[in-house]
Amino acid sequence: MTAIDPVPADLVFDASGLLPAIIQDDETGDVLMLAWMDREAIRRTITTGRVTFWSRSRREYWRKGDTSGHRQYVRSVAADCDGDTLLVRVIQIGAACHTGTRTCFTDREIPALVGDPEATAD
Repeated sequence: MTAIDPVPADLVFDASGLLPAIIQDDETGDVLMLAWMDREAIRRTITTGRVTFWSRSRREYWRKGDTSGHRQYVRSVAADCDGDTLLVRVIQIGAACHTGTRTCFTDREIPALVGDPEATAD
């Protein structure tokens, strides 16, 4: 019997065989982090209920929380309209960032001009 590949065939990977995965807290809606997945990391994520990534620097798989204890439990996985980015909604236990913050975007705001939707178009 041939095993069925649970990874959607229409996903679009980059030249390195990777695609970005945005990790979002299912309860708060906060964007926690962005990391990279290849086909095997996606397969592991959607078949185990725990998020697995591909480390571009270490060139190995890593499952969030195995060393830190700060685990991510999958609630849903969706592809964007182009099939080249995933949105993984999770229950986050502990910090999502390796620096110990709840998200990888905590206290890292870049000043930007705030747009006004009521202003007339230029």
